Amino acid sequence: MKALRFGSVVLLTLTGATVAQAHMPYVLPTLFDLGKGDHVTVQSAFAEDAFLPEVAMRDAPFHLVGPDGAQLPTGPVTHLRDLSVFEAAVPADGTYRITSGQRAGRKGKMFKVGSEWKMRGEGGEPPANAEQVDVQSMTLADAYVTRGQPSNAALKPLGKGLEIQPITHPNGIVAGSGAGFALLFDGKPLANADITLFRSAGLYDGRKVVAQVKSDADGRFSLKPDDAGTYLILVRHRGAAPAGSETPYRSYTYTLTFDAA
Repeated sequence: MKALRFGSVVLLTLTGATVAQAHMPYVLPTLFDLGKGDHVTVQSAFAEDAFLPEVAMRDAPFHLVGPDGAQLPTGPVTHLRDLSVFEAAVPADGTYRITSGQRAGRKGKMFKVGSEWKMRGEGGEPPANAEQVDVQSMTLADAYVTRGQPSNAALKPLGKGLEIQPITHPNGIVAGSGAGFALLFDGKPLANADITLFRSAGLYDGRKVVAQVKSDADGRFSLKPDDAGTYLILVRHRGAAPAGSETPYRSYTYTLTFDAA
């Protein structure tokens, strides 16, 4: 079985490829290949460096998506100051999605510089007469684990918000080989979006960012993990909020944790 490789990665800010100033979500199972195990143990937190927990994710709607596509509950969630921990039953063979669920976060202001939206306080102060709008952060963190043989139902996209649909099965990613994904927003391909792949072992050898790519016209992109280990994909998107939302705009952050054999 592939055991977890702990480490740290540096995440991006809401404004682009710089060292993080905002906390990001993650979910991290202790194993990705469960063999015939009947449960999985998961930690989750907000952190500036992924996998180094700083703030427990107290109000996230944690759950699993089972091999048949049905939503499954977790066991009780223990909230420490720095992280949240839970166990979840995996009663049947197949692939499970472990997810934080879509979480509505803090509200703030963002302003536009040219065609780019920047968060006030994280992207600097707005220039004079800059348009400012209210925005709410929306965060979603996923990982996939497999008991026995892999299956595909849990990989089906939800069709809401920002998400990544794996094309290459996440539990079949191999170091040195490319892995394909599709970036979606509200179920439709999201083109020309910035995507960054981080390597947990980079804390020790300095190679933290593995790749920075853009999605193509169909939302597709490919990433190649060079070494065995744990990786995190980060992507962001800002846009108008659905009717009836608390703010007119939303800032979406999505992370996908996976293990390369």
